[in-house]
Amino acid sequence: MGLDKYVKKRDFTKTSEPKAGKSKDKEKLRFVIQKHDASRLHYDFRLEMEGVLKSWAVPKGPSTDPKTKRLAMMVEDHPYDYRLFEGIIPQGEYGGGTVIVWDEGTYEPIEEIKGKKAQEKHLLKQLKEGSLKIKLKGKKVEGEYALVKTNGMGENGWLLIKHKDDFASPTDITKKDKSVLSGKTIESMEKTSEKVWKAGHEESIKKTEEALKKKTKEPGDAASISSALTAKEILKKTRKSKFPAGMKPMLATLVDEPFDDQDWVYEVKWDGYRALAFIQNGNVDISSRNNKSFNDKFYPIKKTLETWKINAVVDGEIMVINDKGVSSFGNLQNWRSEADGELVFYVFDILWYEGKSLTELPLLLRQQVLREVLPTDDDSIRLSKVFNASGTDFFKAAEKMGLEGIIAKKAASTYSPNVRSREWLKIKVSKRQEVVIGGYTKNEDTTKAFSSLLLGVYDRGHLKYVGKVGTGFSLAQQKEMISQFKPLITDKSPFSIEPDYNKPSRFRPNPPKAKATWLKPELVCEVAFTEVTSDGVFRHPSFQGMRIDKTASKVVMEVPQSTEVVVDEQESIHKAAVSPPKNKTKKTLLNPKDETQVRKICGHDLKFTNLSKLYWPEDGVSKRDMFNFYYQVADFILPYLKDRPQSLNRFPGGIHGQSFYQKDVKGKAPDWVKTFPYVNGEGEHKEYLVGADEATLLWMASLGCIEMNPWFSRIQSPDNPDYCVIDLDPDKNTFDQVIEAAREVKKVCDAIDVPCFCKTSGSTGIHIYIPLGAKYSYDQSQMFARIIVNIVHKQLPTYTSLERMIAKRNGKMYLDFLQNRPGATIAGPYSLRPKPGATVSMPLHWDEVKPGLTMKHFTIFNAMDRLKAEGDLFKGVLEKGIELEKVIKKAQNTFDI
Repeated sequence: MGLDKYVKKRDFTKTSEPKAGKSKDKEKLRFVIQKHDASRLHYDFRLEMEGVLKSWAVPKGPSTDPKTKRLAMMVEDHPYDYRLFEGIIPQGEYGGGTVIVWDEGTYEPIEEIKGKKAQEKHLLKQLKEGSLKIKLKGKKVEGEYALVKTNGMGENGWLLIKHKDDFASPTDITKKDKSVLSGKTIESMEKTSEKVWKAGHEESIKKTEEALKKKTKEPGDAASISSALTAKEILKKTRKSKFPAGMKPMLATLVDEPFDDQDWVYEVKWDGYRALAFIQNGNVDISSRNNKSFNDKFYPIKKTLETWKINAVVDGEIMVINDKGVSSFGNLQNWRSEADGELVFYVFDILWYEGKSLTELPLLLRQQVLREVLPTDDDSIRLSKVFNASGTDFFKAAEKMGLEGIIAKKAASTYSPNVRSREWLKIKVSKRQEVVIGGYTKNEDTTKAFSSLLLGVYDRGHLKYVGKVGTGFSLAQQKEMISQFKPLITDKSPFSIEPDYNKPSRFRPNPPKAKATWLKPELVCEVAFTEVTSDGVFRHPSFQGMRIDKTASKVVMEVPQSTEVVVDEQESIHKAAVSPPKNKTKKTLLNPKDETQVRKICGHDLKFTNLSKLYWPEDGVSKRDMFNFYYQVADFILPYLKDRPQSLNRFPGGIHGQSFYQKDVKGKAPDWVKTFPYVNGEGEHKEYLVGADEATLLWMASLGCIEMNPWFSRIQSPDNPDYCVIDLDPDKNTFDQVIEAAREVKKVCDAIDVPCFCKTSGSTGIHIYIPLGAKYSYDQSQMFARIIVNIVHKQLPTYTSLERMIAKRNGKMYLDFLQNRPGATIAGPYSLRPKPGATVSMPLHWDEVKPGLTMKHFTIFNAMDRLKAEGDLFKGVLEKGIELEKVIKKAQNTFDI
């Protein structure tokens, strides 16, 4: 529409509404919802597009209930600066009345589209088509909405509809009636406003700073005013600073109970390792709270941070989350690789950004910068949500969700490195305490590595005994811990007063006799407990995990302090405090550092050794890479291995070393491996390994089986193949000729209504599969393959051959139909190949089979990305097979054979 209509309707000598304005944000599109009390109360819904605000008048305001459709009448475009406009438009002027900014934030298309320009182009197309689908990220309104043009409501009639998602609710959101800029209602704005409020960068910053300094009691002042400022506006007033390498984090003080106060905001207390990430020019250093490096231990987080195009220092918590998004410290402590769980770095603060120190800014301004600059392309790095809510209600929600607790932060607090501040408070749902391990005991009658740990905390420089813990660790954990203990064994007790660890109590009147082994007090662990007794000992402690991020000498008893705060109105708790992993696909099995690793797969311990050995030396691909690939691709490849005998093609020295086939595994495989006795055509009795699950797949890989070679039939019907295979095997042919032959096979199959599926061999040829459904014999399958290749050979006689003997082919491509016989194998779909380039035998769309296709289009480096995008293109091979008699008759009639 442009701004012509907007300008014509207004007399700017009487109203101070903005005339223009231009967004300086190159990353995000913005939206605003203004509550407007004119001749009738309504809400103005505005979306940034084409440099202006596309606008709709919504009489009843937005709804968060998907069942409720709101009428939205499209009106003239408004200038970009209108998004921060609130105050009073003089009576008698167009739109005369009171305006507040009821909500504002950013928005994007529902579809995943990167880049502001691309998003805007997509949205403008939807606008023209009369169906806008958007995702809002505001202070009040969040989640997916649709704006749909309607028939019968005039030219400008639309409907605003909430989609069903985590933000949907039957609650009337319009009851939240305060401005997110000034905290004022329409009524208070009428009493206190100037004729109109003008939004300017300097004025915005000044108002924000003044409000934060005054700490006024007007609800929503600091939290709401900060949202009016962009990161650029905030950074404009921020001092320059050198990169703060080695900074330590600000710490929170433990208090005894939650509280409500409008000057405070609330976050989830994550159950993980506190970490600062230092990112500069692509170099990343992740440090614990006591400056220990997390770079190697949490290598996936480091790898993701290395892709960021910004220079920054961010503060957050590393954890492992479950399918519901809830963290587990025990799982984090035992994390060795991505197979152990979903590793997530929740970022909640930013301390330095592009040459500017942010530590002296108020918390809410730091969080506004963080929201705008934090890359969110990868689900493993997340922005920790901040809630301007009732602290008591938020604490109850945390209890219900099984979280460790909540963090309360004063909205105006600055960042004080390496200080335990009372402007940040932690309130724990369950009682937990970090403790120093001063020794361990071993009962007389036990076979375990140890029976309990002797625990202490420091009090004025002395290690004070606080009890022992004998539950919460597995045998595997004990084994690992005892190896940590051995270098620390000492003859002297580290406790200031040697504890009576065999002392009876009313809880254990007859404790078992145990002998103590003392340790130097260097290791820290965490325990949960029900209470601390009057003599300072934990009751019912349970081991939660080792704390490699804590310094033993700094561990003191955390005593909850009292809280004296003002209670204010409660707000509802946003149910998006935690969220499950978005990407549930497998990542890696083995970490990039340890040369030998033991992993439990399908209940079986598998040992992987010499992991840095290069199997594809020219490509820098190691055994570790191969194992990780087969772990990731397992869900795709297993349907083509399951219940099928395997011919093991072993390359223990890599692709350039000696290789050999192994078909008989009798006496050479673990007890849990499934085998199949079979007498081959030569009368030999063999025990074939049978494909079953991830453990079997990875055990085969551990033997050096670079490629997987399954039978065409399953053990349930060993003489009846599930598919017929035509193998296009070139000699002196170009690959474009292989492609032409494959397309000719497809033409023949199409002519007789036969479905066929193709894949690259991963070597030099193409494999074409035709589903049979295990209804026919190998002889019948081979006969059918012969019919098809005979037809193809007649069409392409100049460079194809049906001669089995290589010498008789004269360099022509062999149309191999003889693979259709018992016990014959070719590399299965999604199998790696022992060829330079680390190629993969990859299923294809038929429209991809065209000149220009090469084997190197599908390798270990890109196969998983393709599978995530395309899925399994080969699954039709395992579905209902053809009716062979009907097909052969049709072939005879069609091709005169």
